Amino acid sequence: MRLYVIGDVHGHLDQLKAAHDRIFRDGGQDAVIAHVGDLIDRGPDSRGVVDHLMTGQAQGRPWIVTRGNHDRFLPQYLSQPDWVDPGLSSRLHWTLHSGLGAPETLRSYGVDPALPPDRMLAEAKRAVPAAHAAFLASLPLYFLHPLALVVHAGVRPGVDLQDQAEEDLVWIRQGFLNSPVDHGPLVVHGHTAIQTATHYGNRLNVDGGAAYGRPLCAAIVERDAVHLLTDDGRVPLEPQDLPCD
Repeated sequence: MRLYVIGDVHGHLDQLKAAHDRIFRDGGQDAVIAHVGDLIDRGPDSRGVVDHLMTGQAQGRPWIVTRGNHDRFLPQYLSQPDWVDPGLSSRLHWTLHSGLGAPETLRSYGVDPALPPDRMLAEAKRAVPAAHAAFLASLPLYFLHPLALVVHAGVRPGVDLQDQAEEDLVWIRQGFLNSPVDHGPLVVHGHTAIQTATHYGNRLNVDGGAAYGRPLCAAIVERDAVHLLTDDGRVPLEPQDLPCD
């Protein structure tokens, strides 16, 4: 039994396709691949990423995509333009926050982010396919596999999976990242960008920082081992100490 997991894509279609190719070489075209979310924002081709994953699923590929915090922004903007994600400490709107990557996403759909707000919204509603917005809005919050629990940000320690709050599943850092608690299954997550995929014993962080110019990580979870999948093959990931506060 084997599970492949890909980290936060953030609009990098070329890197996503390259990660898929690495997986296909290792496990074949029918490999089960879970994606930890944050498909959009910051990178140049959010539209292409969404389209690629939707097409693969429509063709019957066993691809799972969990919902990242960034994946909430675009569909909420289209349906509730004034919505501000409660997970944002800045309390700034997606289109006004300088670091979230809304301009890149809008440009990928052919929308000029410099337009006046009302016109920009009208253009976005025209340009973003309804199927793309529905896909992002309907992504599952987690994927429970016999080998691991795949979720975007992590889990609240000590809370049953069915009782976890969406805000924690897509936003949590404090209380999860430094917790030594055995969560039951290995928790495979992204959301917190590090230098490369790292195994901490009770969790595996696969967000290697593609949003910031680093390689998109693809990892392999098997019953007795975890590996990072590179162009040169598998690299073992041995459990490391948890990061300090």
